[in-house]
Formats: sequence, structure tokens, C-alpha cells
Amino acid sequence: MISLLARIFLKPEGRSEAALRQGYGVLCGAAGVVLNLFLFLVKLLTGLAAGSIAIVADAVNNLSDAASSVVTLAGFLLGGQKPDGHHPFGHGRMEYLSGLAVSVLILLMGLELGKSSLIRIMSPPPPAAGSGWTVLLLCTAIGVKFYMACYNRRYGKQYHSTALEAAAADSLGDCAATAAALVPALAGRFISLPLDGWCGFLVAVLIFRSGCKAAKSTIDPLLGTPPSPEFVEQIRELVLACPAVSGLHDLIVHDYGPGRVMISLHAEVSSEGDLLALHEEIDRVERALREKLGCEAVIHMDPVITGDGPAKETHRRVESIIHCIDDSIAIHDFRIVPCGEISNVIFDAVVPFRFRLSDQEVENKIKTAVQALDGSFHAVVNVERSYT
Repeated sequence: MISLLARIFLKPEGRSEAALRQGYGVLCGAAGVVLNLFLFLVKLLTGLAAGSIAIVADAVNNLSDAASSVVTLAGFLLGGQKPDGHHPFGHGRMEYLSGLAVSVLILLMGLELGKSSLIRIMSPPPPAAGSGWTVLLLCTAIGVKFYMACYNRRYGKQYHSTALEAAAADSLGDCAATAAALVPALAGRFISLPLDGWCGFLVAVLIFRSGCKAAKSTIDPLLGTPPSPEFVEQIRELVLACPAVSGLHDLIVHDYGPGRVMISLHAEVSSEGDLLALHEEIDRVERALREKLGCEAVIHMDPVITGDGPAKETHRRVESIIHCIDDSIAIHDFRIVPCGEISNVIFDAVVPFRFRLSDQEVENKIKTAVQALDGSFHAVVNVERSYT
């Protein structure tokens, strides 16, 4: 259905990736509103007719899903606006904010339904079984939700949308919730336990769990998360494809919403190269990153000595002894500055977050190791963290 609607309304041929991403997001959100409202009405009437709190709870869950789809739809529409004077980085994070609003609605709904179900458990009505129509409608609802999970997952992965992937996960959770509501309709006549209340409570727990996962998936990018290893590798390949660049470090990726990424990095270039020629090469790298990965890049040139044999050998030896401390420590910006009888060995040491040693302990161990390597060496170390 989504593919057919896309051919009718989006006309994908010749449209940019960003336009297609927004178009499919709006289309999936609109479909979610219509389908969830349909399921809400069907389940509400079925639940009221059968006197089942579990089915009514599942119906209200679909109503909250419809509200979620409205918010997701608004997020894609607002997030697609162009940058302006007040928001020079665009409005892409509106998608994350809309997802956060959805997660709050889901959490509140889960709490309210849990409360209603506990009341039903403590004061259970006479057990009753659902009719054949009740069972058929609930099975149909599971099928519709599974279809929604499939198309949201497909386009969420294709266009790297956390909102659509969250909707897919929520739809799969709804399949389980409806299956839980189906249990008392099938077994209520044969079991005297308050199945309806317990199944309603299970639905509420599933809804609350879904809300927690949705909240995490939207809060994380707002706070800032590291880029994916695949994206980092794509950046490395493009930068190192430039013959003038021998290495890179201090890569930082700023995410201002889907399709709005800015990066900064240090590119190592020969200290003996022509400055204007190197600047032109770095400009080409920045253009390649913008054209192929869709991100704005700012690259700082770090001159390194490439023809000094003793300095390169010292760099190799220092790196080896540092790896004896821990293999995960990396060094860059290495240089040797003579100072009388002492040579200052200056470099940055990159350690992972939550490293087993404090920054001061890392610095002291490196200084001791470098001093042991050569008594005339004095290590000047800047300990830092990697943003990737």
C-alpha cells in the first residue's frame, strides 16, 4: 500500500534523497494515523460489547499510537523546513523532539491502563468468553499492526529514521499487546481467574516498556551520541583518498538532525609541502565529504615531519611502549623539540571513555615509560577522549 501511495503522491523518480526521506516519513505518519484510528474504533466497539478491559486498553493504546503518528508526521513536516536566521543549522531535531513527545504520551497511557487493570484484578467481573467475531477482529488487528511494523521498519532503515524505526518497534509491541488481549477472549469461559485484568495489566506493561525504549531512542541523539563505525569509516576513506593526507585524528561529528551533519577533523599533511597547494587539496576533501556524505566539513591541517628518519623511529618506539600500557591508547601530533640537553617529546594520547586509569595516571605512566626509553626524553602529554 505504501509503495502504491508513494508512486501516486511522491513520484520518487528524480527526487533528492532528503526530499524522499521527508516524503516517506510524512506518508508513513499519515498511514499510521488512519490505520490506528481504524483499529481504535474497531477494538473499542469490540471491547465494550465483550465487556473486556484488556481489549479496551488495547484500543486506547491504538488511540495513543494515532496521536504518536500525528506527532511523528508534524516532526517530519517541521523538520523539513529550511535553515533560517534563528536556526542556521536547520530544524532536523524537531523529529527527535516529536519522538520525545510521543514517548511521554505512551508512558502516561501505560500508567493509566495499568491502574485500570489493577482495579479489574482486585474486583473481577464474572468470567466471559469472546464471540467468534471478537477473535476474528483481534486477529485481523494483529495482521494490520504487523504490516505497519514491516513498512515502518523498511523505510526507517532505508532512510535512517529513528522515528520510523521506533514506530516499527512499537507496532511489534502492539502485536504482542493485542495477542495478550486475545487470551481472555479465548479462555475466559474455561478459567475462573481474572484473566481480563491480568492481560490488561500485561498490555499496560508492554505499552510502558515501549514508551521507555522510544524515550531513550530520542533522548540519546538530543544529548549527543557517537557516529556509527560505518560512517566514521566512510569519512576516513574519503579523507585518506587524498594523496596529500597521511592520517587524520580528532574527528568530531555534530548531528543537528537527519541529513544535517557537520564534522570537524585534523588532517595530517607534510610539513614540507606547499601551503597553497595543500589548502587546495583540503578544500577538495571538504567538497567530497559534502557531495558524497551530505555533511559540512571543517578540516584543520596538522603539519607532520615525513622525511626525518630518527623522529619517525622515535615515534614508533614511543607508540610501542605506550601500547604496552594499553593497546587502546592512540597517539597523534607527535613531535620532538630539542631544549638544551633534553628533548621534549610532545604528543596527544587518546584513551577511551571509562578507561580503567584516570587521566593523571595515564599521563604519569606514559611519562615514566618515555623517560625509561631514553633518559634525555621528557614527555609532554595531553590526554584526551575520542568522540567517535
